Amino acid sequence: MATSRTHLSYEEFMQLPDDGQRYELDEGELIMVPSPAPRHNLIAYRLMDALVKFVRAQRLGLVINEMDFRLGSGSNVVRNPDIAFISNERAIDLDRSPIEGAPTLAIEIISPSNTATDTVKKMHQYLDAGSLSVWLVYPKLRLIEIHSRKGAEPQRRDIREPEALTDPDVLPGLTIPLPEIFDNLI
Repeated sequence: MATSRTHLSYEEFMQLPDDGQRYELDEGELIMVPSPAPRHNLIAYRLMDALVKFVRAQRLGLVINEMDFRLGSGSNVVRNPDIAFISNERAIDLDRSPIEGAPTLAIEIISPSNTATDTVKKMHQYLDAGSLSVWLVYPKLRLIEIHSRKGAEPQRRDIREPEALTDPDVLPGLTIPLPEIFDNLI
C-alpha cells in the first residue's frame, strides 16, 4: 500500500493553520509529531529542570523546550527538539518562531515510535546546521548518547551508569547523575 507524503516549502510550512498538532519539516516533508508518553515527559522535565538551574546559575544562556528551529538559512528543515540550550553567544529574537539556526545543544528523548534512520538523520541535521552537541536520550536503555562535531566527522560518547551526564565542551561543570534522570518516575 502506498503512503502519501506532503511536501512543502518553508514558506508554505509557515502558513499552516494552528490545528493543535505539532509538526516538523524534514527537507520539505511535513511530519506530524505524536504526543509523548508520560515517561518521555517526566524525563524531559527532569533534564530541563537540571539544565535550567545550571545554566541560570552560570549565566550561560537560555534553556527552552518544544521550540521550532529552522536549521539553516533558506532550508526546508524545521526541527523541534524536546529541550534546547542556546548559549549567550547566539542572539535570538524572543518573540519569533521558528528560531533561525540551530541550538547550541539539542536534546531528543527517543520514544518507541522513533526509527533509527530518522533519529540519525535528525542528529546530523542539528550538527550540520551548527549545533555543538546533540544528546539522544534512550529511557528504556538508561543510556544517553552525546554526539558532537570535532573536525569533519561527528564524535559519539555513551553515558551509562555509574557515569554521570557531562558535556564539558558545551556545559563545563555540569554533572547530572543518571539516577536523577531515570529512577523513581512514579
